[in-house]
Amino acid sequence: MGLDDFVNTYGADCKKRYGKRVKKLTIDAKFTCPNRDGTLGKGGCTFCNVASFNDQQGNIKSIAEQLDNAKANVFTNKRVSNSHCHEQYIAYFQAYTSTYEEYAQLKLKYDQAVEDKQIVALHIGTRPDCVPDEVLDLLVSYQESGIDVWLELGLQTANDDTLKLINRGHNFAAYHDAVTRARKRNIKVCCHLILGLPNETQQDYLDSLQQVITAGVDGIKLHPLHIVDGSTMANQWRYKAFPLLTIDEYADAASVLIQNTPSDIIFHRVTAYAKKPLLLAPDWCAYRWDGLVAIVDRLAKQGGQGSALADDTLSLVS
Repeated sequence: MGLDDFVNTYGADCKKRYGKRVKKLTIDAKFTCPNRDGTLGKGGCTFCNVASFNDQQGNIKSIAEQLDNAKANVFTNKRVSNSHCHEQYIAYFQAYTSTYEEYAQLKLKYDQAVEDKQIVALHIGTRPDCVPDEVLDLLVSYQESGIDVWLELGLQTANDDTLKLINRGHNFAAYHDAVTRARKRNIKVCCHLILGLPNETQQDYLDSLQQVITAGVDGIKLHPLHIVDGSTMANQWRYKAFPLLTIDEYADAASVLIQNTPSDIIFHRVTAYAKKPLLLAPDWCAYRWDGLVAIVDRLAKQGGQGSALADDTLSLVS
């Protein structure tokens, strides 16, 4: 049995929508971030080094080239023929803040992605304080043209004290506002949450989940905190190593959140990994499948998504 047997996953949702799983192609559109360029601050969030989650595109500059290169890599990795004219893909603007640009430039970059006829969905990763109404209206226009649109908002935690500690540069109110405006336009929202942030406990994770669900959400991504070279947190960790979640602690925490999530919410991810030598700690985050297997094992024994809820409602059980 796999994760799909216990969780409402994005992969399974794609199979229902398109008849098969759809590969996500990551785009680096050379965006920056207000928490790096001096608008809000410099240095970014303390955990952040974009190379830990962004496949580097080398010297490839155009979005069309990046998409073609990513498609070729999909088929190379599968060791099958490179004739992929009938495949469908998701364009994922992931690196940094993918709505942080002048409107005309944003539209140009998004247009370049959806001009590819094999692109059936557009995922936009961004901060909740960088989503003006004109950008949301632009996303609506793609949705109306038949593109499936997801707005992926990096919240990480609903605890304002933790948000300040990790130099996030916004509070939960900013997230709530962005979600409210997006969902009024029927734009689907995926919330990113990090488990294992300094000083947080299982109750903090549950509190964040409850606030996110109450605000309204269509999808969730869970990530373990891991220390990557080049981040501010890496320097803090080197100076005085602070405790990070073990694989068992993370699997326990993630499973509890999944069990407390209503079944209609889609999990886009339940764990994450980074490659060494970029990854400094914990070591288990270097392995793609270990965390996932540990989570599935717990869900198989204890119950799957929504199993801790009374009638699949928002009454969380900790």
